[in-house]
Amino acid sequence: MIHELRIHGLGVIEDAVVPFAPGLTVLTGETGAGKTMLLTGLGLLMGAKGDPGVVRTGAERADVDGEWRIPVDSPLLDLLDELGARTETDDEGVALILGRSVAAEGRSRAFAGGRIVPSGTLTEITDRLIAVHGQSDQLLLRDARRQRDLLDRFAGETHMGRLARFGEAFQQWRAAQRERDDLLAHRQEREREASLMRLGIEEIAAVQPEPLEDEHLKAKAVVLANATDLVAEVTAAHELLVGGDAVPEQSSAVDLLGQARRLMERAVALDPSIAGYVARLDELIGSVDEAASELSGYVRGIEADPQLLAHIEDRRQALATLKRKYGPELADVLAWLERAERTVSEADTTDLRLEQLTAAVSACGGLAEDLAAQLTKGRRAAAKKLSAAVSEELRALAMPDSELRIDVATVSGPENYTTEGADDVVMLLRPHAGGDFRPLGKGASGGELSRIMLAIEVVLAGAESVPTFVFDEVDAGIGGKVAVEVGRRLARLARSAQVIVVTHLPQVAAFADRQVVVAKGSDGQVTSASVSVVEGDARVQELVRMLSGLEGSASGAEHASELLELASRERA
Repeated sequence: MIHELRIHGLGVIEDAVVPFAPGLTVLTGETGAGKTMLLTGLGLLMGAKGDPGVVRTGAERADVDGEWRIPVDSPLLDLLDELGARTETDDEGVALILGRSVAAEGRSRAFAGGRIVPSGTLTEITDRLIAVHGQSDQLLLRDARRQRDLLDRFAGETHMGRLARFGEAFQQWRAAQRERDDLLAHRQEREREASLMRLGIEEIAAVQPEPLEDEHLKAKAVVLANATDLVAEVTAAHELLVGGDAVPEQSSAVDLLGQARRLMERAVALDPSIAGYVARLDELIGSVDEAASELSGYVRGIEADPQLLAHIEDRRQALATLKRKYGPELADVLAWLERAERTVSEADTTDLRLEQLTAAVSACGGLAEDLAAQLTKGRRAAAKKLSAAVSEELRALAMPDSELRIDVATVSGPENYTTEGADDVVMLLRPHAGGDFRPLGKGASGGELSRIMLAIEVVLAGAESVPTFVFDEVDAGIGGKVAVEVGRRLARLARSAQVIVVTHLPQVAAFADRQVVVAKGSDGQVTSASVSVVEGDARVQELVRMLSGLEGSASGAEHASELLELASRERA
């Protein structure tokens, strides 16, 4: 459960610490006091977008930190270990700190257990810790997709897993069908393209070009065309190194190095410290000999061969022709050849591919139909249970003759499916006995929608696995006896989970195990002194303010005490 929320520089909140407790905690206070900002801060910890507009005027940034207590056997701890998040264990469980910082210039950072993490990681963590239900859910309740989602959630984890498998099978069916239809529609066009490519493949195959062959041939042609000059120049260089006809009266490089070595040998006899130079001269003599030998071999390999040169030029011309048609570079020619061979291969195996795709369409379609049928069966069973459970809740919420009915309409054939299956789900309300069932968007008032939403949330809460539920003024549009019943339902829900409610209704607040009041200071800001847990007489006075707005009213205090006594009996 969430243990504490600390906020700094967020909207009207300058600095505040909000303590939470097990059971039912209500947040009360006058309109504009900052209760919504508390939920905004909680939303940031849940990975919501860090809008710089929430930063308090004049502040550099807004900071929000939340402390959670997690059971020592929670599977969430495995994820925290993977993240390297720091946690501490005490008698109340494992303490986890989540944080979010939003700068006024727009940058946002998220923290989990002291580690910087993407904001999406906060969402992944808090999805297992908390579920928030707000007034916007009442509008979403009118949407058919939302109604189907609610029914699927109620149907349970096995159903949701089946829904995921159906989505995969349906996407595979659709992909195979698209490829098959495309193959059939463009079959003749691909055949014509393949026929043209076969001609190009034959032309390239006749030449059989190799990668970089044009560059190698160009270099070889230059050598053959200049063979005489090359032999003369390299031979002269060779003779300068080791001697020959070109240097009859001039010492070669090897002779000169040998003379230098003999002189150094005599010098070493006088100073042994310069013996290293003799070794270096030996290395030079060896290197010159090696270079001379390689040059000699190079000269022997060069010969003027007009026929070979003509052959090379013909080969270069053939490659140039290919590059003009399929280039501009030889690498482009080879790439075109690879693509063309692939296209021709695909064209040659069109019949086989069509057979494979037809089989895939049949197999995936059959699997999708089987899973869709299972989804339909699960939804219809869940619809009966959810309808009965919500109708029972509505009777407890002062709608004694109301009844909710969930219809599941099914289409046949994968071509009529959506990614959610074969079903359209419609929630219908009969507000009173003898009335007609009408869709929620047409047959329910705002107050009725509030109660229906609360009833659904209370029922779904039993199917949720999160330990904390937050309700943001879902009691809007109701009052009197109905409000008492709302408080009673929330208190019953709080027996099995932590429940946090933002409310303006004293009838709801009276059922709380802890009441936290948020008030603005005289400067219009919310500070640490503006958030307080009220008990005893202070709580009675807060309920009086909520009842009548008249502080110090004796009759109001009597009424508030009666509410607290009623709620106390209910909780007992």
